Amino acid sequence: MAYIPLITCIVSLIFAATVLDQYFARRKPHQLLWSIGLVMYGLSAFTEFWWNVNGHVLFLYRLWYLLGAILVPAYLGQGTLYLLMKRRNSDIIMAVLGLATLYAVVRVFTVNIDISGLTTLTGIGVMPADIRFFIVPIFNAFGTFALIGGALYSAFIFWRKRIMPYRVLSNILIAGGALLPAAGGVSISMAGNINAFFILELLGAIVMFIGFLRSEAVFGLSRFPLIHGFKRVGEA
Repeated sequence: MAYIPLITCIVSLIFAATVLDQYFARRKPHQLLWSIGLVMYGLSAFTEFWWNVNGHVLFLYRLWYLLGAILVPAYLGQGTLYLLMKRRNSDIIMAVLGLATLYAVVRVFTVNIDISGLTTLTGIGVMPADIRFFIVPIFNAFGTFALIGGALYSAFIFWRKRIMPYRVLSNILIAGGALLPAAGGVSISMAGNINAFFILELLGAIVMFIGFLRSEAVFGLSRFPLIHGFKRVGEA
């Protein structure tokens, strides 16, 4: 189990590079936000790997909590809002999210905590109540609703209009993949089951990546020659 987060990190960073490649081709803000969220996803998984192999590091624990528990879903969800909403409305929400992010960073990295008694990277009861019961739920509720709700909404629109049926499946996969790490987070909160979280976190990254790659536009817009060469395969 110790090396599962490392695999998650690698998958997430490859995923992030693919989305960033699309951003360089089209310069759409939702692609940039997804890239940022996926880099955070990968860094969070790397802190889990480091913890499993090398033990307690306070800075990495704070980073894991900030990225994995707070920011990842919010930034992936914000990317989805940029895709579905008017730019002005998305910019307003992004400004609020940016200010909330600064507050979360300061709070997580300045609070006095003791991790010496932790045997697993769960953090249950370590962070103060305002972080665990206020900051984390708000960021997670916002991000999860925006990402999963946006993906399901897109799938419904494509299905209702009977156009691009492959994007119905693509968005369903993205929504399902986003649910998996969320379910893993519940397994930590309810039972402290870190191994189940590692597995669901990896599966979530893989399923979302498959859903993203299922979109024909990814292959058609890629600036990577190897990926571009697979365009015809992706259309089959």
